Amino acid sequence: MTAVLRRRTLLGLAGLAAGAGGLAGCSATHGQTGLVVTSRARLPEPFTLPLPRPAVLAPASTTGGVDTFRVTARVADAEILPGVRTRIIGYDGTFPGPTIETRSGRPAVVEHVNELPVPMVVHLHGGEVPAASDGFPTDLVLPADGAAGRLSAHAGSHAGRHDGRADVVRGSRRYEYPMDQPGATLWYHDHRMDFTGPMVYRGLAGFHLVRDDDEDALPLPRGEREVPLMIADRSFDADGQFDYPAKDPTMTREPGVLPGDALAAGVLGDVVLVNGVPWPQLEVDAARYRLRFLNASNARRYQLVLDPPPPSGDPFTQIGSDGGLLERPTGLRALRLAPAERFDVVVDFAAYPVGTRVTLRNRFGDGGSANVMRFVVARRAADDSRVPALLRPYERLTPPAGATRRAFRFRRGAGGGGLRHLWRINGEPFDPNRPIARVPAGRVERWRFATDLHHPVHVHLARFQVLSRGSGGPHPTDGGWKDTVDLRPADDVEVAIRFPSLPGRYVLHCHNLEHEDMAMMAAFEVVV
Repeated sequence: MTAVLRRRTLLGLAGLAAGAGGLAGCSATHGQTGLVVTSRARLPEPFTLPLPRPAVLAPASTTGGVDTFRVTARVADAEILPGVRTRIIGYDGTFPGPTIETRSGRPAVVEHVNELPVPMVVHLHGGEVPAASDGFPTDLVLPADGAAGRLSAHAGSHAGRHDGRADVVRGSRRYEYPMDQPGATLWYHDHRMDFTGPMVYRGLAGFHLVRDDDEDALPLPRGEREVPLMIADRSFDADGQFDYPAKDPTMTREPGVLPGDALAAGVLGDVVLVNGVPWPQLEVDAARYRLRFLNASNARRYQLVLDPPPPSGDPFTQIGSDGGLLERPTGLRALRLAPAERFDVVVDFAAYPVGTRVTLRNRFGDGGSANVMRFVVARRAADDSRVPALLRPYERLTPPAGATRRAFRFRRGAGGGGLRHLWRINGEPFDPNRPIARVPAGRVERWRFATDLHHPVHVHLARFQVLSRGSGGPHPTDGGWKDTVDLRPADDVEVAIRFPSLPGRYVLHCHNLEHEDMAMMAAFEVVV
């Protein structure tokens, strides 16, 4: 690898790092577990490029009460840095991919076509979907062309373990989504075993917004004043290409990163992209805006603040979390986003004089990663939106006395397996043939997650509610229905969780994608 690595000191975790080899290059000073790859391309000045909005994909069919969409993953060249063509792998050849909008209670089918030179898997993150459509990491969609036949020999295999239950198809797969869930900000991304990190880094991610009647009835900002914001850090080589430190750039043989295990803690970029554009700018009315934040970074965490803050009141009014609307709005001074988390917030730009430049900054970053984007309050405008005191009735999950308790420890492994087995859950690397739990559908259980470093924990299929952090209550940003929870070093979080009646195999894993690719994942089965 030729990229320059900017190394930092692991302050509070020095003892752990000394016993864990390559972690000495990770950053604890800015809330990160990972290492920065420094760009060598000529980068634009921040806040000089306009913010785009990902195109909304029209359904190919709406017959039979089902909305059917078709998305093709393919290689394309995109202008991410001005005047430079960057090779991406994107859904419909774009980064981010097209936004898919569906309605609660109306089934949807998304046919994903693979025109890439490598296998892929698609996961609807936050979707309550049947196991066959969840994107189990060995359920590959092989490339359509016959030249890729050699790849099928490794389909369903992981570090010598063959998954005999893998559902491997060629060319395309129809993912069936019941949409039996409330409105929420979901997203879809690649979930191929061992290679999720490089696949997502190179472009395979897009929004999936679920709409519902309850939300439509609220007087929230809408139309041009509802803005999805996909935040993703990236680095670029001297030619303006994504600089991901893969052991195998072809993504066909050896998973992992180089050099050694220095970057195995997480790949951090020094350029912050929002909707695929570096440090963009958006002109806004002096009015309320609904901002749907998604952290689609491989490993980077953000603490977002507005600079300057409004003269009075909280900068952000949170109205929703991973799984949809909160019961009541919550005022926040800052937003902490771990990889894969979503925050649905309202910002009132009428609090600023016209002409004010409001910068969205990242307190967990420095250099290029300290800035995210800028809003320019351009004009006065009428605004009939508001944030009601009650957003949606909220079912609180209360585990009954004697509820099943399960504990999952997310920690670095010691010895054996090399990078492929570097990160483990309960001391074991991912084995698709060995479920870590068999969970009865419909019961409320207590699950506890414990960590050594930063690990954003994601559970497929089920939403959950945070009950506690350590000896205290949930953090202010833990509210609502979650599917991903941000755990910090030496942290433990207990959640109440209940699974829908959708039997089959699913996974839980760390959503630091380098950790996930290096075996920090476990299968579980839902039984009815």
